[in-house]
Amino acid sequence: MSDLLERLRGRGWRMTAQRRVVAEVLDGDHVHLTADEVHARAVDKLPEISRATVYNTLGELVTIGEVLEVSTDRRAKRYDPNAHRPHQHLVCAQCGTIRDVHPTGNPLSSLPDSERFGFTVEAADVTYRGTCPNCAGA
Repeated sequence: MSDLLERLRGRGWRMTAQRRVVAEVLDGDHVHLTADEVHARAVDKLPEISRATVYNTLGELVTIGEVLEVSTDRRAKRYDPNAHRPHQHLVCAQCGTIRDVHPTGNPLSSLPDSERFGFTVEAADVTYRGTCPNCAGA
């Protein structure tokens, strides 16, 4: 059983066939699919699943904190099931590939007090940008 499915069962989330398929599609490392990609893969497993059901399920998963909604540029939002392990993202500026990365150190400590403007900073989202090996070789 996938990590996401285990977490959802542990919460007592009602597991319909449609919800199970969406969770299965999102399972894995470095998964950052758009809603349309989730729908296309879900249809392969459950042909009658509707686009609205996929969008609603993704919205519920984000609301309950089991999936992250990732927006790294002006492209479509992506959905990341790695919601319980702190991480940042590495994004290819050419093709949009996203990888989870786990840098050492605390990004909050790199923001000097003079740049906090009195804010109590609680979190930092860092996106690393570059060119993936596939695009670099093209």
